[in-house]
Amino acid sequence: MIKAPQTPPPELAPMGRALLSVYDKTGLVDFARALAGRGIEILSTGGSAHLLRQAGIAVRDVADLTGFPEMMDGRVKTLHPVIHGGLLGLRDDPAHAAAMEAHGIPPIDLLVVSLYPFAETVASGADFATCVENIDIGGPAMIRAAAKNHGHVTVLTEVADYDALLAELADQDGCTRLSFRKAMAAKAFGLTASYDAAVADWMAAAVGVDTPARRAFAGTLAQPLRYGENPHQRAAFYADATGRPGVATARQLQGKELSYNNINDTDAAFELVSEFGGAFGGAFGGDRPACAIIKHANPCGVATGRTLTEAYARAYDCDRTSAFGGIVALNRPLDGPTAEEIARIFTEVVIAPGADEAARAIFAAKPNLRLLTTDRLADPHAPGLTIRQVSGGILVQDRDALTLNEGALRTVTRRAPDARERADLLFAWTVAKHVKSNAIVYARDGATVGIGAGQMSRIDSTRIAARKAQDMAEALGLAEPPTKGSVVASDAFFPFADGLIAAAEAGATAIIQPGGSMRDAEVIAAADERGLAMIFTGLRHFRH
Repeated sequence: MIKAPQTPPPELAPMGRALLSVYDKTGLVDFARALAGRGIEILSTGGSAHLLRQAGIAVRDVADLTGFPEMMDGRVKTLHPVIHGGLLGLRDDPAHAAAMEAHGIPPIDLLVVSLYPFAETVASGADFATCVENIDIGGPAMIRAAAKNHGHVTVLTEVADYDALLAELADQDGCTRLSFRKAMAAKAFGLTASYDAAVADWMAAAVGVDTPARRAFAGTLAQPLRYGENPHQRAAFYADATGRPGVATARQLQGKELSYNNINDTDAAFELVSEFGGAFGGAFGGDRPACAIIKHANPCGVATGRTLTEAYARAYDCDRTSAFGGIVALNRPLDGPTAEEIARIFTEVVIAPGADEAARAIFAAKPNLRLLTTDRLADPHAPGLTIRQVSGGILVQDRDALTLNEGALRTVTRRAPDARERADLLFAWTVAKHVKSNAIVYARDGATVGIGAGQMSRIDSTRIAARKAQDMAEALGLAEPPTKGSVVASDAFFPFADGLIAAAEAGATAIIQPGGSMRDAEVIAAADERGLAMIFTGLRHFRH
């Protein structure tokens, strides 16, 4: 067992020597000049040292201190007892002080390191060997050493902290407080943990290990949140390193700070509307303007249209009551006419791949409305993971990104769907993928007309969706519910014929579902008896 230090660390630690070794050289010259102006000796390596010398700043090479040159293409330069002894040595421990004196190890009071851009290298599509070369070894080793010895050493790992350190030195007469050093150490350990997690995840994937024996998940703080789902829950939002377009990468152009629930719902909305990106195609109208309106992580209206304004209007008409205070996602840049329509009711968030000047001007009159823009839509077929915590564990699975193979669709009834029904079936199936299970979606002419979500039995979802369609008819003054002549998508099979019968009674003419129930024959017979067309996908879209 390693013994703890015999004396508590000092409240104030003077700074006489700094080691600067950074990949990201943003602000390095000005920062080093400020340190040198305080009489702090600067040690450095490679490119950092060269840059500082060019700027006229006195700098001592680490190689001069260690007596060993940088070697092996820079792989070995700071991995040396003189460096790690200078970082780890306890200044107030007589044995440590004696060892440092005997071996000529000067104390290092400040370490500033930024790591090789491993995640960025992977994201660029670099080959295996290049990714390996961008795994930093010396940097994390020094960071961990300095962070462990935070009682005496200050460690910085972000350019954003340069000014904070200089302010600390100015306030504390050239010293740092213990509280400051602890805070920087905590940040440093977070960095090395996330860096190692990225390397481990990449390596496992690269060698084909789907379920590594140990797995770490890392994120970078995007913003602290006022609270979580409820005011008594603390919360924060972290971005991962995937760079997937969405709420984490979007630019907020106006509006209040996003809440926990806003972020969750906006993600659901954007992922759904991205299914209708022209780049991804599809017989469900992937090349048409589309709109999704989300409330409590479930769609309350989804539609395509000839224009974005029409798509929004049709989505809004599906459930005008639930759309109030909802999240709107668009698959085209927001334009002025569409912004005018959205602004007519209270809307929490609008997210789209862009917004023109007319739209921004209209929304400017709604200062609390949050407007987010992204560079592009998300690829619904791109691989990725979803992560959920349970008591004592973590559930990890592939994102539901499987593409529906239209050639594998199987008509199981005597009547096959006609062209209009088939297009609506594929549209409804796409929406059902994003509805909480048990999910039932009625659709007609590329728009939802009734959605039943999250019920304990499928028949309940079917009836709720039909009831929503009746509400829609009343709100729009229609002579009959829009389920007449509609199609229905079910995210999983009908375990009994009752759900299908309820859909037929509501006026549906065609069904799309996975199939695979022990009572498939009974369900098919019920469809044939009522003249319905039914397609089996062989693919399920549970969403819990």
